[in-house]
Amino acid sequence: MHMLDKFKSAGAGLAQKALVGANKAKTTVRARAQKQNDQYLVALDIGTEFVKALVGKVDKATGTIEVIGVGRAHQSLSDMQAGAISDIAGVVDNCDKALSEAEAEAGVSVRSAIIGIAGELVKGTTTTVRVARKNPTSPLDVAEMEKVINLVQDRAEKRAKQQLAWELGGKSVEVRLVNSALVSIEIDGYPVTNPIGFQGKDVVVQLYTAFAPLIHIGALEKTAQELDLDLLAVAAEPFAVARAVIGNNPNQNLSAILMDVGGGTTDIAVVNDGGVQGTKMFGIGGRAFTRAIERDLNVEFEQAEELKIGLSTNKIPTQKRPAIEEALGKTADTWLSGIELALAEFTKLDHLPHRLFLCGGGASLDLLMDKLETDWYGNLPLTRKPSIHFIRPEQVAGVTDSTGKITDHTFITAMGLLRVGMDTLQFSSGKSDSIRDKIDKMLSV
Repeated sequence: MHMLDKFKSAGAGLAQKALVGANKAKTTVRARAQKQNDQYLVALDIGTEFVKALVGKVDKATGTIEVIGVGRAHQSLSDMQAGAISDIAGVVDNCDKALSEAEAEAGVSVRSAIIGIAGELVKGTTTTVRVARKNPTSPLDVAEMEKVINLVQDRAEKRAKQQLAWELGGKSVEVRLVNSALVSIEIDGYPVTNPIGFQGKDVVVQLYTAFAPLIHIGALEKTAQELDLDLLAVAAEPFAVARAVIGNNPNQNLSAILMDVGGGTTDIAVVNDGGVQGTKMFGIGGRAFTRAIERDLNVEFEQAEELKIGLSTNKIPTQKRPAIEEALGKTADTWLSGIELALAEFTKLDHLPHRLFLCGGGASLDLLMDKLETDWYGNLPLTRKPSIHFIRPEQVAGVTDSTGKITDHTFITAMGLLRVGMDTLQFSSGKSDSIRDKIDKMLSV
């Protein structure tokens, strides 16, 4: 059963689909305790290489989450393909291992879950709609804004379907909205943060929306069902990373390129003045580099993975490094071209942000940082050379770690998923019925 948020826009500028698992399986992979109250959330980052689980304790009063349990399990080669589930049973088993580890550390059994979705077929774009009001002297109200946002989302859905059909050679694909966030609103050319009560003729709304193929979402729903989890929300992973960094500060004016390098894909989010402009994904991640070593050096995949990791940890003999670096270099050049192509599609911005932040396990390969330090960006609208940084756990807004296990950039996406879960809980709590509070939840970024 799927429920669209009342205003199609979740807390902190999000329109989350609250996905509630129906017809729970009577027999599950593990014995789970009876449903806990909503003071705990679990985030599942189901990556191509690893499943990562974080158990978070929610403080609704402050809108913050404390990570009290961390778990991780390795995926088999056949479990995932380019960020999407290809073997549900295998992924369920791996999720079970990661969840059990996280819950054992946390000392609680959690049912409310947020799961990330990635892959090249997840489409996140910013859509602009101009609406000419019939009665410009009447003040804007909640109902009218809801109609405008619905119009933007409908138009974005049609565009996502058209783009997928083109990429798949004309095949029609059913999609579903997974995330939405307000970028900007203008009334008669005047930018506003809260349009309610304003008069005017022309309303221009920019809204970020992410759509995913129904088959991918269905696989995630089935995974949650087999694990006896209530699926609170599904989030496009680059959007979750953006939420992690932006937070709830109404004065946040962050402009940056956020890049999550996973095992199967590289996910990019462009944030401008605190608003998500769009997300792009392409199918080159850590495994592509491992495959390059496997192919060029004629070794097994497991050995190739060890050689790749050893290159960054200085555990490879000096005489072997040139051959490994040569194998990786060709794939790295292709990866860099993919980044350039993805960023070139952000044509609505006069110039791209010059700060680039990396996260994800694949970003640990030193060669990638070295490549990003070169002059690869010459054809992009950048005003200066981009500065490259890793996203640090302490930079994630409203999420803290009490386990001491989250020490680098590799768990940022999972932390961002907890942030999305907090947003969804805040919006769905419905504690206040005032018009102002509802609009604040609809529009706050």
